[in-house]
Amino acid sequence: MTRGRVPAASFEGPHPSGADAASPAGLDTPPPGTEWSTWEGSLHGPDPRPDWVRTEAGAVDTELGVVKTGKEADVFLVRRHLPGTGEVSMLAAKRYRDGGHRMFHRDAGYLEGRRVRRSREMRAMTRRTAYGKELIAGQWAAAEFDALGRLWRIGAETGLVRVPYPVQLLGTELMLEFIGDWQTGVAAPRLAQVRTDPAGYADLWRQMVDALSTLARAQVAHGDLSPYNTLVCGGRLVLIDLPQIVDVIANPRGAEFLDRDVRTVAAWFAARGVPPETIDVDGLAERLRAEAGLR
Repeated sequence: MTRGRVPAASFEGPHPSGADAASPAGLDTPPPGTEWSTWEGSLHGPDPRPDWVRTEAGAVDTELGVVKTGKEADVFLVRRHLPGTGEVSMLAAKRYRDGGHRMFHRDAGYLEGRRVRRSREMRAMTRRTAYGKELIAGQWAAAEFDALGRLWRIGAETGLVRVPYPVQLLGTELMLEFIGDWQTGVAAPRLAQVRTDPAGYADLWRQMVDALSTLARAQVAHGDLSPYNTLVCGGRLVLIDLPQIVDVIANPRGAEFLDRDVRTVAAWFAARGVPPETIDVDGLAERLRAEAGLR
């Protein structure tokens, strides 16, 4: 997996072809270098919607570059703005690979407990036919969209977990809040990249415990939690990459996924000097299982 910085030049000066001064009224096509917003016709994120989300039919999207590439999906930076107003959203467009390219080397365990209504579709997914892989890719995107919406609501109410706001879902493209500097297009660093003092690591560990506890009480596990899919923005942890989220009650391996998340992040913090008695891996894992209703 690679992460990139979008060139700063992409953000300088007016919108291509003077689009900031243009009116969309009566236009059949958007200004050169842009596309009409795909808001209409997509599934939308939860209410109350942040005021920066652009919902207008006349909004246009400009793709600014690649933020991250991976085996399962690529993430692009998209500027969505309403011409003539200065109203702008910076979005991360996560596009899952199609069935011919996407790797399904580790999906079987995560899919346990997830079911589709039609037996034909379930058989195709189980046999990994081309059609089945397309269904699985769509299921990953939908699962991440639903998980982000649910966790975003919880975070808005409690302040104990933070995830990007899920703006919309259209097919296998998920549009998310861009976590980073909206002026330069620089994504927030991953936790694995952060270097701080002991007090800083202790605070980040406290935030991680709060997030893990919040997920457990919602009876889910991230399923693949690590310092590489956690961002740090403004001193706050932000959980990302949740397509494999696990319902710990429906999935027979739910407790295993929950424990693995704990041990993975605990090992990273321990390596950076957070005392073992503060981390207490076994005690935390037991507490989270109890909070999830697994004992």
